[in-house]
Amino acid sequence: MTERVVVPTRHPAVGGTFYPSLPGRLRADLRSYMSRAGEPRSAHAVLAPHPALLYGGHVAGAVFGALEVPATVIVLSPNHTGRGTAIEGGSILLGRAYRTPLGDVAPDLELGERLVDRAAPLLVEDLVAHAHEHGIEVLLPFLQMRNRAVSIVPIIVGWKDWTRSRLLAAAIAECVGDRDVLVVASSDLTHYETAADAEAKDSLAIDQIVALDGEGLFREAALHRISMCGVAATAVACEYARIRGASTGELVSYSHSGVVNGDTHRVVAYAGVLLGVR
Repeated sequence: MTERVVVPTRHPAVGGTFYPSLPGRLRADLRSYMSRAGEPRSAHAVLAPHPALLYGGHVAGAVFGALEVPATVIVLSPNHTGRGTAIEGGSILLGRAYRTPLGDVAPDLELGERLVDRAAPLLVEDLVAHAHEHGIEVLLPFLQMRNRAVSIVPIIVGWKDWTRSRLLAAAIAECVGDRDVLVVASSDLTHYETAADAEAKDSLAIDQIVALDGEGLFREAALHRISMCGVAATAVACEYARIRGASTGELVSYSHSGVVNGDTHRVVAYAGVLLGVR
């Protein structure tokens, strides 16, 4: 395997808008969001939302505040921008560190390169897909607060089918082996419906997520038109946890944007779930 040098960085795309760009302010906000979580536990995987922290920070905080973060985390995000050479495939970024106001988050090159080899042709290295995607970026400061030395394998999942999701989960499990690696699925739930409709639809999705049933999540999302952006990313995380021996997940928080802005006619909903507590 050729030696790779981590060159400059992938600069923040939503710093100062989705989250504060000043390190001190960001740390204070993150501490506040995570302060109500219980004693930290270990999990195989989690689901956390990626909106501006004003709207979903308390939900993500309920997840990461209750979580022990190991040295390496695989972060799976949908492709919101539609950019990249693998728009409907998987885009991984290994040649650059992700920069946040709290410092640079380096890639785990060994695990990432092994995964690219094992999961071929599901994953290709693609800076363009990652350059403006917020789904990974927004969650990294939470990880840094829990483990200052954390490294990541950042993956944007562009497909919308169970078959490739299952294959990627199996490849991740094989490449991780006996290592302690956390998988994070970054996704919001229902988009731009009434709070009542969102809660009804999201309960169906959450039932599948808690059951670690990735295939069932795809089925329910299609049947009930659940506008969850990261169905594939979440299905991968559920299947990974199941392969690792988990049998259930735990919902730790659910909310929507209307709780913050008062508009319950057009909300975006968020859930935080621990997938396979150990």
